[in-house]
Amino acid sequence: MTSNEVLAWLERRGSKRNRDGMARYAIVAPKAFGVSVATLRQLSKKIGTDPELAADLWKSGWYEARMLVPFIDDPAAITAAEMDRRARDFDNWAVCDASCFHLFDKSPHAWKRIEQWSRRREEFVKRAAFALLASVAQHDRIAADAPFRKSLPWIERAADDDRNFVKKGVNWALRAIGERNQALHAAAVKTAQRLAASLHPSARWIGKDALRQWATPAAQARLARR
Repeated sequence: MTSNEVLAWLERRGSKRNRDGMARYAIVAPKAFGVSVATLRQLSKKIGTDPELAADLWKSGWYEARMLVPFIDDPAAITAAEMDRRARDFDNWAVCDASCFHLFDKSPHAWKRIEQWSRRREEFVKRAAFALLASVAQHDRIAADAPFRKSLPWIERAADDDRNFVKKGVNWALRAIGERNQALHAAAVKTAQRLAASLHPSARWIGKDALRQWATPAAQARLARR
């Protein structure tokens, strides 16, 4: 399929109901057809891996096109420069998280992007740093502990950013690291305890929520298996 064919396919399946649903989940997109993620996943299986099509669809600016891209792009082929360009284009949490969770986390450039983006000011670039860190923590089961330990100070540094999407991204990353194994859990708990004692409301929420989430039976069971 060409990018124009994909966009036409998406337009035919869009609906006001789905667009209204996006608003309920705080997904703001200037160009949206209103197509469900389940439908996008079905389309991605028909397309397969197609980096050229992915690049064209990203440039279109349509929300659904950009949500489709992570499922059809090649993580081994995407460049660091292209990851940076896309991060600058992020204008909502859904496209940001889908890109990190389904594509960027498999890239050999992931760790460098995490470190660099964690220092950026732009809301969704900074969220991307921690959404990507959480995604790597959840998906890369053979990675060593060292890079995750190294990332804990980045979490502390960003914890006083009270913008909602950044704050929740930082919290997600901390919780994911804390569930990798017992050693990282102990290190993450110390970080969370320091944040929970912070005078800054955002940092305090991040720390307390992580400690609360890790104490749930489901989290304890996951940790025990690791």
